[in-house]
Amino acid sequence: MASPKLNLFVLLSVIFFVSACAYDVSRDERALTIDGKRRIIMSGSIHYPRSTPEMWPDLIKKSKDGGLNAIETYIFWNAHEPLRRQYDFSGNLDFIRFLKTVQDAGLYVILRIGPYVCAEWNYGGFPVWLHNIPGIEFRTTNTAFMNEMQNFTTLIVDMVKQEKLFASQGGPIILAQIENEYGNIMAPYGDAGKAYVDWCGKMAESLDIGVPWIMCQQPDTPEPLIQTCNGFYCDDYEPAKPNTPKMWTENWTGWFKNWGGQDPHRTAEDVAFAVARFFQTGGTLQNYYMYHGGTNFGRIAGGPYITTTYDYDAPLDEYGNFAQPKYGHLKELHNVLFSMEKVLTHGNVTNTDFGNSVSATVYQTDEGSSCFFSNANTTTDATLSFQGSAYIVPAWSVSILPDCKTEVYNTAKVNTQTSVMVKKSNEAESEPMSLKWVWRPENIDETVLQGKGEISASQLVDQKVTNDVSDYLWYMTSVNLDKNDPIWSENMTIRINGTGQVIHAYVNGEYLGSQWATYGIFNYVFEKRVKFNPGQNQISILSATVGLQNYGSFFDVVQNGLPGPIEIIGRKGDESIIKDLSSHKWSYKVDLHGLENKVFMDSSKWQAENLPTNRMMTWYKTTFKAPLGKDPVVVNLQGYHVPRSFMSDDNNELVLFEEFGGNPSLVNFQTIRVGTACGNSYENKTMELSCEGRLISDIKFASYGDAPEGTCGSFATGSCQGKNDALSIVRNACVGKETCSIPASDEVFGSTTCGKDVSKKLVVEAIC
Repeated sequence: MASPKLNLFVLLSVIFFVSACAYDVSRDERALTIDGKRRIIMSGSIHYPRSTPEMWPDLIKKSKDGGLNAIETYIFWNAHEPLRRQYDFSGNLDFIRFLKTVQDAGLYVILRIGPYVCAEWNYGGFPVWLHNIPGIEFRTTNTAFMNEMQNFTTLIVDMVKQEKLFASQGGPIILAQIENEYGNIMAPYGDAGKAYVDWCGKMAESLDIGVPWIMCQQPDTPEPLIQTCNGFYCDDYEPAKPNTPKMWTENWTGWFKNWGGQDPHRTAEDVAFAVARFFQTGGTLQNYYMYHGGTNFGRIAGGPYITTTYDYDAPLDEYGNFAQPKYGHLKELHNVLFSMEKVLTHGNVTNTDFGNSVSATVYQTDEGSSCFFSNANTTTDATLSFQGSAYIVPAWSVSILPDCKTEVYNTAKVNTQTSVMVKKSNEAESEPMSLKWVWRPENIDETVLQGKGEISASQLVDQKVTNDVSDYLWYMTSVNLDKNDPIWSENMTIRINGTGQVIHAYVNGEYLGSQWATYGIFNYVFEKRVKFNPGQNQISILSATVGLQNYGSFFDVVQNGLPGPIEIIGRKGDESIIKDLSSHKWSYKVDLHGLENKVFMDSSKWQAENLPTNRMMTWYKTTFKAPLGKDPVVVNLQGYHVPRSFMSDDNNELVLFEEFGGNPSLVNFQTIRVGTACGNSYENKTMELSCEGRLISDIKFASYGDAPEGTCGSFATGSCQGKNDALSIVRNACVGKETCSIPASDEVFGSTTCGKDVSKKLVVEAIC
């Protein structure tokens, strides 16, 4: 049997080569000048650690094909320096390899060094050992912090310089960022915060990278750094400094997901509206956050309680598939904007306000003009008269006319298919019955019964003392009680004040209960009735974190674990007597036995008989064959992405740690693919349909006329249709093909009885 490649354990705690970059300040123009030419930059964020090196070329190619000319990425301090002066740049942390992959694709790079990144990343990207340096204070004028920040930033800059990756060296990096969104939270830091921002600017400039430094969300950005905007909309944003480029470093394509939360969704139409408005109002650089979000592998998710998926409703989904229609609708927008690049970066600008949130913007050069018509009403369409012609602009939309005569694109009119993704069973073997599980208990007896730890202290400690080497920390103490103790009664409880996300409590080896915080609630109280023994009693409490706080003023000092008090309460009638154990001698043990000793790598001591279900603190293991084909793979817990590069074609091993109790027999592997493709095209546009690597097996619905009723999967024909049989036409053109294209026109589908004011569409539902 081949050696298993995958050891995956899951906690069920349920852009071009360039030679220079600058900004042009001639006249009132504010455009990036790269290699001597003023450019529009259309960028997308891809975070290298949330994907794998094997995925990078495909993700970057799809980004370029989608109309981007730049990739933006963070640098993650805690990933690269998990322990002080111990660095890791291997595997998917090889950011130099990532940057070179982007360079090889012919794209620019925006490098956000930070090194605070937020990013819904554990502890905002700061290594937890940083917190444990005596006297340190984060993100302020603190010598210890500034020394460490400068050390890491210099390390990254020197690595990039050595590979000649800055644009000033002929490389792809056109901008670099220091700090991140500090302006949003700096007020509580007072004058020290302002002094810190100024220091950041001077420190960054001293590194002499030859390209501009930026700071996002920082109104008082020090010279010569450039301020940028983050948010859902940045069309009204104007840089505080005149004659600097109007740049948007984060256009939020959706949002992250927290445990128990809904899947966030932002429509393709709204994202496109925001982008078009930004360039209408003088924007020069726009970046999608995220363009591909990816997966929170391992323990990188922050929060707390941010999920393993970081899909972000992005144009490329968590698995790297096209998220349609968002990907295609934005691709069409990018192509139109780039066709107008010269006039947008060189033209004189004229704005006309028609009132009622309707406006027109004309960019004019000696060679011609391009126009944007904007309607910011959310429900009412607008008709505007321009140069003798009337134009209808739908509510909350922007029409783009590259020649100021013909509308080529409107943000509310989607001409891209909608893809409905489906999960398919593992065709390499019969799932889930073929998964044969073995199991072993997590060894907690010695810890729970004897309270044996590695260190001790006469106080309760913050869980960050562990330097984040594990999510788990045991708090253990003993208390001597007798029946003459004033606290003794038949009604005694233990009360635990917690700030870690999960606690499991044991008294004298018996499991007492568990409790967990909810998203956004950091403090909670666990209280359970308990029967103590006369004499010595052992109290053992397991605290577990589910991602450390990653955002906010002083987020770094938010307590984790059991800050106390931890109390025993005795009740006699109306009287309550409290015994505070917070200053007792506490013993501490980091991690679980199974994680510390890597039992998932051990082939012995696993049991095949009497497989337990709904049992706490239990390890399960199975082997499986990689699903056939090339589709992305998920393990069906909640659809967690398992990159194919993690697996061998033959035997792979899956290990699960069940903290609360569950049934491993319900776990199985699946692939994810396009199941249904619903094409959509307005009159005189071409409908393009694709099953993304599979053949179109059938056409379930086809209509050419007014908009059909329903949505993808449940269409019904509208009131007027082309006289030719649309279903037969589309079947003949598309069935048996991976992709097909059909013009949405009367010439193909025949004349209709629709009135002249009816906007006709071709709508198709294909089965893949």
